[in-house]
Amino acid sequence: MSVQISAQKVYPDLQYAFTNAQIVDIENETVKPGILYVNKGIIERIDYEENSVLDGYQIVDLNKSYLLAGMIDVHTHLNNLASAKRALMSGVTTVRSASVPAYQDVSISRMVENGQLEGPDMIAAGVYVTPFLNETILADPRLGILKDTVDSEEELRHLVRINIDRGARVIKTRGTERAGRPDTDPRKQTYTRQQLEWIVDEASKSNVPVIIHAHGDEGARAAVEAGAKSIEHGTFLSDETLQLMKDKNVFLVPTYITLLDLVEPGGDYDHPVIHMRGKYMIPKSQRAIKAAMRIGVKIATGADNRYSEASTSRVSMEVEEFRKMGMGPWDALRTTTSLAAELLGLGTSTGKVAVGYEADLIAIPDNPVEDPKALQDVIMVMSNGHMTLNRLPFGK
Repeated sequence: MSVQISAQKVYPDLQYAFTNAQIVDIENETVKPGILYVNKGIIERIDYEENSVLDGYQIVDLNKSYLLAGMIDVHTHLNNLASAKRALMSGVTTVRSASVPAYQDVSISRMVENGQLEGPDMIAAGVYVTPFLNETILADPRLGILKDTVDSEEELRHLVRINIDRGARVIKTRGTERAGRPDTDPRKQTYTRQQLEWIVDEASKSNVPVIIHAHGDEGARAAVEAGAKSIEHGTFLSDETLQLMKDKNVFLVPTYITLLDLVEPGGDYDHPVIHMRGKYMIPKSQRAIKAAMRIGVKIATGADNRYSEASTSRVSMEVEEFRKMGMGPWDALRTTTSLAAELLGLGTSTGKVAVGYEADLIAIPDNPVEDPKALQDVIMVMSNGHMTLNRLPFGK
């Protein structure tokens, strides 16, 4: 039942020249007019001096809009084609799954790699490694033996192996309870350091990283000590745990924008207990994020939703919130581009506007360094060389 991993991603056999572009180079912290060439899904050339376009390229006039790397959402639960399309339309060209019910993320990942789906690129996690699988045992017949609990060493390793066999490229597990349910306390530790170490050890046999859900400090510290690649949420992190994360190069994925969803009408959460809890948790998360910034912990954006019709949280909004907390404009942009790509192990292929990188590109109407809200009005999206969205020109 294992999934075969394709040897090479399939790109469209097309050539584009983006003209009249203001190219946002996040690594060199420059915004300059230029022409960017895409050939067969790869950024082939960037001209800052030449005004003429090479022959044979389809011209895309960006009308002086701002061209930058596509955004990356490193914590999502999207599990269907409609949600994948919504992610793309918001300017997200790469995502990391934080678990789905039945390996839909693996299928999306393979379809993108095979050129059957425009994107976004998906780092699949498969099934959540959590104490109670409930209906998720239906995802694979081999999960049937886990119908009661998943907490012994044998059970935990078994679930990790099934995920990897099905095609998971990251393992998602938990150190604490959830915040988005009224009957659980997000500070309560679930798996112990020993249990988390079994999970990390089993995943490491296949060079697969482990990301760990942890709001509470005790559960988060156990996760860091066990070898987590990133701490998801981290609402109540202490400075001591954050320093340990810095020392071990563990990322923080605060999913802060989802906490705002807890206290606002609509979206994915509407419950009075959760609403009150969110009001308490927001300042705690702000404190942890500001401390992470001060200590030097790497931060990446995650919207923590399914990109459903009801979802209102987006990583573009989280970049704006980071700016409000005092993060510099270029650092905030990196949380959803190059730093997020580094976390996913894709730092040499996406997350930058650079020659040789994948043509994962977006255009926005205003300079995101000056106005981060511009990221919320994406007017062009290219994913893996596919022109997914182009609202230009506005006039006839």
